[in-house]
Amino acid sequence: MKNVTIYTTPTCGFCKAAKAYFKENNVEYSEKDVTQDMAAQEEMMTKSGQLGVPVIDIDGTVIVGFDKPKVAQELGLS
Repeated sequence: MKNVTIYTTPTCGFCKAAKAYFKENNVEYSEKDVTQDMAAQEEMMTKSGQLGVPVIDIDGTVIVGFDKPKVAQELGLS
């Protein structure tokens, strides 16, 4: 299983959609709320170069936004 981290905020609809997609496909992930965790926010900015969420890190491949086809490809679900 790949190492998946999603950087989120509580009010982000695309974050919720991405997490639902992970659950539907039995993908284990860790979630970092960048409104509460400033270290995670800094980490996300370093990886993505921006503050927009979600940022999804799949084994070092960073996807900005919930790009379902790209996420599926990286997870081997396509």
